[in-house]
Formats: sequence, C-alpha cells, structure tokens
Amino acid sequence: SLQTMPSHPAAARMASSGASAACGRLLSAAEAAAVDEELFESFSVDSLMELAGLSVAAALADAFPLSSHPRPLVVCGPGNNGGDGLVAARHLWHFGYRPTIIYPKRSQKPLFVNLAAQVGALGIPVLDAMPPGADEAHHMLLDCVFGFSFKPGSLRAPFDAILPAMAASTLPLVSVDVPSGWDVDSGPAGGADDLRPAVLISLTAPKACA
Repeated sequence: SLQTMPSHPAAARMASSGASAACGRLLSAAEAAAVDEELFESFSVDSLMELAGLSVAAALADAFPLSSHPRPLVVCGPGNNGGDGLVAARHLWHFGYRPTIIYPKRSQKPLFVNLAAQVGALGIPVLDAMPPGADEAHHMLLDCVFGFSFKPGSLRAPFDAILPAMAASTLPLVSVDVPSGWDVDSGPAGGADDLRPAVLISLTAPKACA
C-alpha cells in the first residue's frame, strides 16, 4: 500500500489511523517478522523479492510519473530491503526511468550478486556513495536501506553518513516499508537526521510506525 506521510504530528496520527482502518490494523515489528517467516515457508526469497521490487516500482511510478520524475536515485542497504531496491531499479529502467543506484555495502550472497549483475547488464549506474550534486541530477530518492529488522542505535558506516545526507536532501523521498533509521513500533527518534518521506510504500501491510 502507498501512503503520503504528513510532517505535522497530529496529521501523522490521523494518517496512521487511516492506514489502520484500511488494513485492519498496523503490524508491530514482531508481527511483521512472523508474517515473513510464514511467507518463507511457502515462497522463495527471490520470488518474494521480485514481487516486492515490482510493486515498489509500480507504486513509485504512480506517485512520481515518468514525464516529470525520470531520474530516481535508489539507495540500497545490505539486506532484503536493498534487494527490493535493486529489483525496483531494474523494473523502473524497463518502465523508461533512468535510475542511479547507491549500493555501498554489497552482499556476497548469490541472490544479491545476481541482482547487482542484472542492473549492471542494463547499464544502470551503481555507485558506492552519494554523488555530489545529487539534488540537481535526480528527481527523487528511493529509500531501500533498512527494513523492519533495523534496531535504532545500530547505525554504522557507511550509512551513518548516507542517512543524514538523504535527510538533508531537497528531493522528495519515497521509503520502502519503514523509513530507514526509524523504530518500527515507535517511529523516528526525533532528531535532525530523521528521514521524513513524502511517500511510504508498505509491503504486506503497514507497520506501526506508519
């Protein structure tokens, strides 16, 4: 599901209420992990990642049309959210977008190596760090860094520099499942470096922080 994310606390509470009403209720971190475990019993990780990435690409294209936002900057983490981002970037390229990927900490697991090879074969640029002049060269940021398993306070290099750079960007931000760095159950820490997405794309169901 796709939600716009208001910045005012009262509006955020109303948005959360709306998400809960639409989906039945919001998932806690423990519930989201249990749903994933159940899915993994019936589906392979690569098939779920392919579906998630395609859904992310379709939702982004709905929120930010190709005609006005053709150059997304896709920021990928080392885990499954990063894999979703690699898949989304590939589908966005096939939709006509011209994405650039930031993938600074690359997993050596075969699934992720193959996903990186697929985007490389298309000629999609894959960078190790945020490029200078990113706000002028791109039209939006896609946050695929961390998911619901992230523990606040565990941010390490290189993401301790990348997340603040994303927070300081003037580009519209789209986060996948959970805004990176947020506590899944309680939301942002309340600091200047908190990500404040314009759009949140929820996978399976919105989480409590939505």
